[in-house]
Amino acid sequence: RYPLLVVHDGTDFLQFAAMKTVLDNLIHRLDVDPLVAVFVPPRDRLREYPNYAPHARFIARELVPLLTERLPLFDTPEARCLMGSSFGGIASLSTAVRYPGYFGSLMLQSASLVFTDIGFDHGGGPAFDPVVKFVNRFREKPTAVVDRIFMTCGVYEPLITPNRSMVPVFRHTGMRVRYTEARDGHNWENWRDRLGDGLSWIFPGPQKFVYE
Repeated sequence: RYPLLVVHDGTDFLQFAAMKTVLDNLIHRLDVDPLVAVFVPPRDRLREYPNYAPHARFIARELVPLLTERLPLFDTPEARCLMGSSFGGIASLSTAVRYPGYFGSLMLQSASLVFTDIGFDHGGGPAFDPVVKFVNRFREKPTAVVDRIFMTCGVYEPLITPNRSMVPVFRHTGMRVRYTEARDGHNWENWRDRLGDGLSWIFPGPQKFVYE
């Protein structure tokens, strides 16, 4: 049986991050365990990804159960990971918040973790309104929704400060967090080049234990 990786913006990860090739190489090198990856494209990204209940329900109550029924997957939380970049990171986190304990890991790449400490003037435009409401609410009452979170962000991104700020919030809940920064921006090359770091931590292959 295999673990499951659910990839938000899936077709973009395939096209712009060559993720199929990256996964093949990581598994061949024994850095990552063999896994099933499902690449999920959005239909209406700005509506579905910022804490949208129907999207979370689709992932947790329709997609994953269907895949578990039809494919040889481990039916345990620790074998399930949600991942996404930018708004896809918010979609991953908000799905885990709505279904705590159902997923074991999150991989958040340059997640749009925008929040406000005072007032609601976040400067991101209307598209960020539901994001800020969601992140503000989580910061007020942070809870452990998964076991582990891998986070990465580029130091030249506007999102670097909110990502740094959320690390202690996540850790305070008891979730294990591995956070890395790259000298890069908000782009597909950045996210592609961090896939190995994240997936080898979440689903480590035999090679990890050779070195350790």
